[in-house]
Amino acid sequence: MNSISLGQYYPAESPIHRLDVRIKVVVAILFVVCTFLCKNVLSFALLLSLALLSIILSRLPIGLVARGVRPILIIIAITSLINIFFSTGAPENIVVDWWIFTIYREGIYNALLMIVRFVCLIVGTSVFLTYTTTPIELTDAIEDLLWPLKKLGVPVHDFAMMMTIALRFIPLLVDETDKIMTAQKARGADFSSGSLAQRAKALVPVLIPLFVSAFRRAEELAVAMECRCYHGGEGRTRMNVRHVHAKDFVALFGVILFGVGIVVLNTLNIGYSIS
Repeated sequence: MNSISLGQYYPAESPIHRLDVRIKVVVAILFVVCTFLCKNVLSFALLLSLALLSIILSRLPIGLVARGVRPILIIIAITSLINIFFSTGAPENIVVDWWIFTIYREGIYNALLMIVRFVCLIVGTSVFLTYTTTPIELTDAIEDLLWPLKKLGVPVHDFAMMMTIALRFIPLLVDETDKIMTAQKARGADFSSGSLAQRAKALVPVLIPLFVSAFRRAEELAVAMECRCYHGGEGRTRMNVRHVHAKDFVALFGVILFGVGIVVLNTLNIGYSIS
């Protein structure tokens, strides 16, 4: 449960921490787009170098970032196996031909590049959005970026508030789950042995108190907001007014230049290209 990085903020003094949150949201979106633009080995190498550079500039512990990748290892493994066993290639590039399985060199390359894509995708979004930005700052930035939708009658502030509450409750529910499971283990509960059905049945004593606790927290929060006369974002002001500085534009321009570099590298017929 502690491997879940969503909603976990790591306080530090770094250039990425000091960037304007709105710029970090845009940079994260551009980084995600860049991960899907990569087509050959050179572009993937450039993508991996930017992911490593972002970790260095954010001054995050490598172990913390690695724990954020751990929850998607199953997805990475399944995707890699699909690429290895179902990708086709030239007959001279057959590596293994046994029974109904035929593994091509192209399939192995596809699997390796997809692993790099998944890892860079998680690392980039975690560094720019999760570990270096608090949930409240993130939702305020999203509200600012979606401000034009207010003209169309979209309740932007309500959407941002719901996102803030959801992100804030994720680490609380994770801690609550850990406490409930520890208490159940002290009473003799076993969550790691038996068949899949037995292990799923053993989670029932965990889910019921977890749902009760979640509903109780939601009710307490609703009562607290009502007692403080909260009526949405109309007419409300903020304690901290954000301003975009030159370093923010430099970071944004750097990521745009990085995306242009990936597009240029994709046009070069050097090394293996992913489909």
